[in-house]
Amino acid sequence: MAAQSSSAFVNPPNYTFTSHRLHRTLQASDKQPIVLVACGSFNPITYHHLRMFEMANDFVRQNTNFEIVGGYLSPVSEEYEKPGLVRARHRVNMCTLATEQESSGLMVDSWEAFQNYQRTAVVLDHFDYEINTILGGVTTRDGEHRDVRIMLLAGSDLISTMSEPGVWSHNDLDRILGRYGTFVIERTGSSMDQATDSLARWRDSIYPIPQLVQNDVSSTKVRLFFRRGLSVRYLIPAAVIDYIKQNYLYLDDGSGPEKEKGKGKESGEAETSLRDGGSLQQA
Repeated sequence: MAAQSSSAFVNPPNYTFTSHRLHRTLQASDKQPIVLVACGSFNPITYHHLRMFEMANDFVRQNTNFEIVGGYLSPVSEEYEKPGLVRARHRVNMCTLATEQESSGLMVDSWEAFQNYQRTAVVLDHFDYEINTILGGVTTRDGEHRDVRIMLLAGSDLISTMSEPGVWSHNDLDRILGRYGTFVIERTGSSMDQATDSLARWRDSIYPIPQLVQNDVSSTKVRLFFRRGLSVRYLIPAAVIDYIKQNYLYLDDGSGPEKEKGKGKESGEAETSLRDGGSLQQA
């Protein structure tokens, strides 16, 4: 599954693809290796974002012939038009603190965060290129080469926008759902069937995952708690709480010095206004 040529990807200054937790050897040679990618604002990251990967891991292990060899958070660019979005460096730092201290397998990729807005399909192409072309995929215990399938991890509310006219291009949907595939986490208040019924042509590559323990923790609520001086302990990692306080983030509604005003979406990029806003319960 070769990605675009290297000339199609422009890396941010001093960018290095993170792969220190990527499993390069497949444990079961009869399984297909996959990497999960969650795109979002992570403004800030919450325990629910981390929990999504755990739910996906359980589902994959019990219901599929896949083997997860890596999981990535990809924070959105500063050019994503969203009120109260703090700078990319803060969101990347908070995600890094959370993954390094709370997870043994998750990683953060800053490629999307530190440049112009990139469509989800292009972000997945980037991961495909870095993992399969640059790193050479993975190998089995017998030394056989295997390409890694990149798959989007998202919430059912994001998937529901994919059936709305004018939001996502057909070509992008065909790449995201057809070429790569997605795991869809049920979100409180969002119908899983309604989210996937209109995408029937890609049904074989869409894997709905029920949320057995309902969780409506969102970044929006966390920011509100900060503004009201309420405790967010046990909603987000302690290291992230400390970082937010040290950097005076989320003290107001986004009109302070840390607010990054949108720099304008590309013409026709309606996806910008909906992607990530709900995919990980961050609306």
